[in-house]
Amino acid sequence: MEVVIDKQYPIPANLEQCWQVLSEVTDLATCMPGASITEKLDETHYKGSVKVKVGPANAAFAGDIEIQGIDPALREIRMLGKGADRGGSSASMQLTASLLAQSDGSTNLVGKATVIVNGKFAQFGGRMMTSVSDMILQQFADNFSIKAQAISLQTEIAHSAHATQNPSANGAATEAKVSTEPTPAQTMQTELNGLAIVWM
Repeated sequence: MEVVIDKQYPIPANLEQCWQVLSEVTDLATCMPGASITEKLDETHYKGSVKVKVGPANAAFAGDIEIQGIDPALREIRMLGKGADRGGSSASMQLTASLLAQSDGSTNLVGKATVIVNGKFAQFGGRMMTSVSDMILQQFADNFSIKAQAISLQTEIAHSAHATQNPSANGAATEAKVSTEPTPAQTMQTELNGLAIVWM
């Protein structure tokens, strides 16, 4: 079964901060709930794993990740992930992710993914898998946003620390630090769980 998802997600961080996250493969992998890179084979090939739960179906996929291209000029990365679990299910994802700067200083994360699943997950049907894939990419985008905002916060703190060396800038430095404090709601989602979609 094949599902194609083409989405844009607004990220409240600038282009360079977002590119720091997108261009670092090991950092980018942690944005995907349930995913981890277990081994780096070379600059473009990695071993990884993904744990996923969709309703009553559970799987732990072990597989390979291939970086097919990183284009700093276009702010784009292309990758292919393939994996299988011990139960005979398999999945692959062809992903192209890119960044578009917005006039207000924010960035749009543009993602196009072709997901192919076989085995027990295919039984849910195309409509269900599209909904689950949508949710997975939304969780990925939310985690990506948190990482990009953390870089933005670090930049603000660094600027504030520099500004404190100039007494006349103390007020601005304090204001900048307060306005960029992360909220408790900004917590990375570390588990990939499609249960909510199944209930819907």
